[in-house]
Amino acid sequence: MGLLDGRVVIVTGAGGGIGREHALAFAAEGARVVVNDIGVGLDGSPAGGGSAAQNVVDEIIAAGGEAVTSGANVADWSEAEGLIQTAIENFGSLDVLVNNAGIVRDRMFVNATEDEFDAVTAVHLKGHFATMKHAGAYWRAQSKAGKTVDARIINTSSGAGLQGSVGQATYSAAKAGIAALTLVAAAEMGRIGVSVNAIAPSARTRMTETVFADMMATQDSEFDAMAPENISPLVVWLGSVESRDITGQVFEVEGGIIRVAEGWNRGGEIDKGAKWDPAELGPVVRDLLAKTRTPLPVFGA
Repeated sequence: MGLLDGRVVIVTGAGGGIGREHALAFAAEGARVVVNDIGVGLDGSPAGGGSAAQNVVDEIIAAGGEAVTSGANVADWSEAEGLIQTAIENFGSLDVLVNNAGIVRDRMFVNATEDEFDAVTAVHLKGHFATMKHAGAYWRAQSKAGKTVDARIINTSSGAGLQGSVGQATYSAAKAGIAALTLVAAAEMGRIGVSVNAIAPSARTRMTETVFADMMATQDSEFDAMAPENISPLVVWLGSVESRDITGQVFEVEGGIIRVAEGWNRGGEIDKGAKWDPAELGPVVRDLLAKTRTPLPVFGA
């Protein structure tokens, strides 16, 4: 018996890296998996079609599992809807949506182009929103029809989205948007039986292999803390029926570490009870900041 026996899962961006490991891990726990990958390079340019997704499907089937491919572009509204239909048409339902697809166009923000901004936000933020919208519409219809819904959405934010990253302004903004979108979706969809959480993973992928190269060179342990497969166990559990009471959370995951991100909590405050004069605010603001927990620095700062 697997933890996900009988459940139908979509994993986007599952042709390689973390997404591939998600798909394999879900299948190993008994899930039927839609392996979605548009087949593009790190920057979003065409790179080999859907062969990467098919390789993952072949691996799942060879191990005795069930899986199908999808080449849908999650940044396209109608193709995102078609992705949801792929699960329903092939497996009869949908229980779990894992949003993982992404690209990067790293550049200092004053040098960024409009096309780069549009491409990154389209895949990350719109790509999450579009699949969530269409999956949510399916689950809402199921609920209205009197059927019990016990569904999951697991989104992929980033440490860059939680605290920013130098040279990744667009990526950081999109990932921060995903964290906020997760909170809103969790609040709106809980009443129909859908829990929504996000992860902020740290692992060696095409996006991060240069970032973690030095870390790997000095690693002494036999445990490869930066291996992408370390991220998947939490995602699989969040997709299971056991996690139905966990929603609206963002988890940082790295190696064997799982950490709950606390988000934008309110710090100290002062209330004058009247309108402030700008000239008097200098010592007031500095006193408030002196009593506030120092935020984590922006990556690379």
